[in-house]
Amino acid sequence: MPPLFPALESPSDQVALQFGDRSLTYAELGAVAGALADRISGAGRVAVWATPALETAVAVVAALRAGVAAVPLNPKSGEKELGHILSDSTPSLVLAAPGDELPLPLRDLERIDVAAAPPGGGTPAPSPSVGAEDPALIVYTSGTTGPPKGAVIPRRAIATTLDALADAWQWTGDDVLVHALPLFHVHGLVLGILGPLRRGGSVRHLGRFGTEGVARELNGGATMLFGVPTMYHRIAQALTEEPELAKALGRARLLVSGSAALPVHDHERITAATGRRVIERYGMTETLMNTSVRADGEARAGTVGVPLPGVELRLMEEDGSPITSYDSETVGEIQVRGPNLFTGYLNRPDATEAAFTTDGWFRTGDMAVRDPDGYVRIVGRKATDLIKSGGYKIGAGEIENALLEHPGVREAAVTGEPDEDLGERIVAWVVPADPQSPPTAEELADHVAARLAPHKRPRVVHYLSALPRNDMGKIMKRALNRD
Repeated sequence: MPPLFPALESPSDQVALQFGDRSLTYAELGAVAGALADRISGAGRVAVWATPALETAVAVVAALRAGVAAVPLNPKSGEKELGHILSDSTPSLVLAAPGDELPLPLRDLERIDVAAAPPGGGTPAPSPSVGAEDPALIVYTSGTTGPPKGAVIPRRAIATTLDALADAWQWTGDDVLVHALPLFHVHGLVLGILGPLRRGGSVRHLGRFGTEGVARELNGGATMLFGVPTMYHRIAQALTEEPELAKALGRARLLVSGSAALPVHDHERITAATGRRVIERYGMTETLMNTSVRADGEARAGTVGVPLPGVELRLMEEDGSPITSYDSETVGEIQVRGPNLFTGYLNRPDATEAAFTTDGWFRTGDMAVRDPDGYVRIVGRKATDLIKSGGYKIGAGEIENALLEHPGVREAAVTGEPDEDLGERIVAWVVPADPQSPPTAEELADHVAARLAPHKRPRVVHYLSALPRNDMGKIMKRALNRD
């Protein structure tokens, strides 16, 4: 298989990675990653203590150059979860930044401290010959329905996804990406670090998200910003008081949001202040990226665009029949097929078999509708966001967007709960903009009914001080207290 990072084969003085005031050029990255690759060649699998630091990027690039599979570890994982991941993936060693204190489950592993300074003298050995189906990463899922499963991501999936995004986003080596995402999942690591390196461009990682850092880098020549809805929500809130931020976002070539739906009202606030539209894409650990709004297409708020080159996508009814009409209303489960898919769950042939249909389509568990022109609108997860009420199939996402359009609502989540008459009733979980004077349940129900349809109005409203969220900003609906 051709190299994943052609720019490392002809190293230059162009900056490849920048984390704060630390950086590596392509020549320096090639040297330091090549030296580490020599040390870990033949190691089987290696764990990577994936802090938001230069060493994490170097470690993963080195593993890919050595032809060994990297297992990124979330530094915030508890000891029980780490123990499960380690016993499941059986890495032979762990790569970490010098000085990082590792938790107990990792202390029995051989440790190699990752140097982020180029070694003196010598030329690293060339990258070994590797195949397109060879494992590149083993990324563990969130484990919402049991212990996390290790998705085995082959080199083929990384290359095809990043090349498809280059086509959709007109992404080139002239682009400079800014992001502050964690580096233990596909959004922050594959798109945010490996993406720029495959294009021969640059990435500036902020370490920790802040609107000042975003403004500084975009005003300093960066062209793209990757973020999650929580980040863009904070940006939208700050725009009125930070004129430099609005100016910086206006200069960006591309603003991309992912990992969860970006509320329509945040889209509108950002566009009104900057003249730029945020585009959304849709992917998951097992599939990398499936769809995106194209840079040369319509940035339609509330959609995740169209299937990427090489990706097949269909919506399926519960009885297994395909939905053939694109009417913006009919809800079905997204199934995908293409070279972007993982090869299976590590040590879980049962789960792998259950994840695919007999004709080779991956069951995503995400529910969506399609517009007449093929744009995909995700309405939620099948397990938590599809509500069957009064004979209707209702996606929680559209109700959440409607609630967020109410000036008295700061955050909102929607779930279903059993109802003897309706089957399920719609329940809203609301963080009010003014806790001392929240909008009434009747007011919110009327607000939703007027924007969507009467059968989509919430029947119950709970008021919270904050919604439970994970590291990526996704609302953890299973953690909502329904007592």
